[in-house]
Parts: sequence; C-alpha cells; structure tokens
Amino acid sequence: MSDDLIVRIAARGDGVTASGRHVAGAAPGDAICSDGSILPGPHRAVPPCPHFGLCGGCQLQHVDDAALADFVGDRVTGPLAAKDIVARDVRPVHLSPPRSRRRASLRYVRKGGQVTLGFAGQGSHDLVDIRTCEIVTPRLHDVMMAVRTLVSNWPEVRISGSVDLTEIDQGVDVLITGIAPKTLAQHEMLSGFAEAQKLARLSIDQGFGPETQYEPVPATITFGDIAVRFPQASFLQATRDGEEVLATAAREALDGCRMVADLFAGLGSFAFHLIAPGRRIYAAEAARDPILALKAAADARQLPVFTEHRDLFRNPVQRDMLNRLDGLVLDPPRAGAEEQVRAIAGSSISRVCYVSCNPATFARDARILCDAGFVLDTLWPVGQFRWSTHVELASLFVRQS
Repeated sequence: MSDDLIVRIAARGDGVTASGRHVAGAAPGDAICSDGSILPGPHRAVPPCPHFGLCGGCQLQHVDDAALADFVGDRVTGPLAAKDIVARDVRPVHLSPPRSRRRASLRYVRKGGQVTLGFAGQGSHDLVDIRTCEIVTPRLHDVMMAVRTLVSNWPEVRISGSVDLTEIDQGVDVLITGIAPKTLAQHEMLSGFAEAQKLARLSIDQGFGPETQYEPVPATITFGDIAVRFPQASFLQATRDGEEVLATAAREALDGCRMVADLFAGLGSFAFHLIAPGRRIYAAEAARDPILALKAAADARQLPVFTEHRDLFRNPVQRDMLNRLDGLVLDPPRAGAEEQVRAIAGSSISRVCYVSCNPATFARDARILCDAGFVLDTLWPVGQFRWSTHVELASLFVRQS
C-alpha cells in the first residue's frame, strides 16, 4: 500500500495515510500528491453545504456514507481495542440521514442593521453566519431563518445572545437570550413571531432563567407512547431515529429483566421505552426539572416507575440497592460514570446497558466492568451526529458466572 494513500479518518476528521501522516480534508482512498494536493478517491463526496469548511458544525461532508460508517465504527471500537476489549457482536453502524437533527444551539450578534447568526467556526470561537444548514430538520431550519428576521427587526441596535431550538411534539421550542422585552409592543412582537411560526413555545432568558412568552398548549415530548412535559432546553438525543436505535438496544439488552434502573435518566427516554408487563423501573437524575417531568408523566399513567432526584457523581447508587436489580441502563454525560461504574462492578447485577457519547470515557469504564467479570457482549455504533466527528453508542455487558 502506498504511503501517500489515505486509509482512514482520524478522530478529529483528518485523513491518515498508512505511515501516519495526517492530511486535513482528505477522504479514504484519496491520493496525496507530491505537491500536497489531493487526488480524489472513490469515497470522496461533494459537500452539500456552502458553509462546509468554515462552519464548525460538520467536519465530514466530504466523505461518502460508506467511509462515514467506517469512521463511526472505528471511533467506537478503537478506544476499546486500546484497553484490550473486543465486543462479541458489533452491530451494523446506524447513520442518521441528512436534515434529521431535532435540536440546535446557535449564537447571534447584531451590530447596526447587520445580523450574524450561526455556529462557531472550525477550530475557533468566531461566529460563522449560516444561511442554510443540511443537518437540522426542515422545520428547525425554517425557524432558524425566521429568528434572523426577528433579531434584525428588534428595536435595540446592538444585541447578542444565543438561540436554542428543539423540535418537540407540538412544533419547535425556542429559547432566546440577549433580548429583553420592555414594552407592550415588544411583547406583542414576540407573540406575533411565535404565532406566525406556529411555535410550540417561545421563551426569553434575561439572565434569571427562562420566561415563557408563548405556549398555546403544554409543551411535551413523547417517548414510546408516553407524553412528558418538556422543560426549556432539556436534553434529547440528537435525532428521533438515533433515539429509537438506542432505545431498541436497551430493550434488547434488558429483555427478561424484571427490576431495572435507568441512571442519568433525564426525561425518561429509556425508562418509558422500557415499560413492559411485570417490570418495575427505578429512574435517577441530577437535574431537577427533567426528573420532576418524568415523575409527573409516570404518575399520570400510574406506571411502575419510581424516581429519585439524585446526583450520581456525588452520590452513586450503591451495592445494596444495585443487588436488587436484574439489569440497568446508564447514559452519563461525556465525562462518563467512573464512580457509579465501580459501584456496579462491586455489585451482583448481571446485565448493564451502557450508552455513551464519548468513546474514550466509555472505554475507561468498560475496562472497570471487564476487570470485575463482565464481558462486552454487544456493541451498537450510532452515527446520529451526521457529518460530525462526534459519535454515539449503546452496549451490553453481561457478567460471567
């Protein structure tokens, strides 16, 4: 194999040759010429977005789906291999399609009559003005463009802030910082914008927490068939199809378990998908508003879901409680769940479904489980962050008798 041929994509999106040379913007199969130029190979694709290369939202629009799937799979299995862990079964990579992302966080700046609204640039904090986006849902895209008009027409000349957009059951939930309605006309301007865009909800945060300006009916998100009240800017999996793949993995991993736990439960995206006859579920979450929403939804349907507002970093669930469980699912933030995993390793629990958005901390925690007698039975790589170097995964660890 020639040293000037790109053989894989590195963690940050660079192409890598067999000799270890990194080349920005190269795709697997590309040849690197002596002058440093790139001769396109079979896995190079035409980036669909005019902002690619400037906007930091996407790093991999220049590769085809086959190379993108290989990248996601390698990002998941590579850190495990470095810890001498090999999964018994690695499922095919799931890639979310373009225009499927249902949440986005943007920044904006208005100086005079000019508005810049978009994402941070590649490798910088500079704001890139976005006029189109190929990853968000069509409805989210329409609202993004409408927010630009709202900011352009706002009475104050110099303003800056952020915009959080989430597509939920009733439409798009919008949370804006940086504008402060002070007059009746300004409040009417906001409500008129929300009505015209048919928003699920519009909230303004002036530094004291979200204040709802418009919400014609309660804002909810549905997991399975359970509608849950949606607190502003709450966490959701990036895409609906990604959530379903992860939930299906959890159902398969915990099949037959009668007493299960959902740790780092959020709004209940796993707990409610795990509802089954004869099963009881304990859900723990550190964020107050999500766990209260989860509890309210479970209580309203009289479901066997028991909740606890609990910081699992400071106060992990301990062995005496874990020993009562048949299995659990945990979905920690990027930092992983080292202390909680150590408690799990020291318990008698036999099945663990670990969901992660960080392959490095996942591999660290996986080593703890394997050293305690678990084997990594199944791995589900999920590319729900389309064209990004970020990946998701689900896994099943089974304790050996």
